[in-house]
Amino acid sequence: MSEQDQADLRLAFARLKQEHADYDAAIDAMTKAGCSPLQIQRMKKKKLAIKDKLQDIEDQIIPDIIA
Repeated sequence: MSEQDQADLRLAFARLKQEHADYDAAIDAMTKAGCSPLQIQRMKKKKLAIKDKLQDIEDQIIPDIIA
C-alpha cells in the first residue's frame, strides 16, 4: 500500500471517528430530551454501521501479523 493510500485511509478513519462521536452525543441528547425510542434505535443503528466501517479501515491500516 502506498503512502498516499495509507494517508487517505487515516483521514477517512479520523472523519468516521468524529462522526461516531457526533452520533454518540446526539443519542445522549435525544435520550435526555425524551425522543421516541424508535428514533434513538435508528441513530444507534447508524452509529453501529459507522463502527463497522471504522473496524474495516483499521484492519486495512494495520496488517495482520502472523506469529
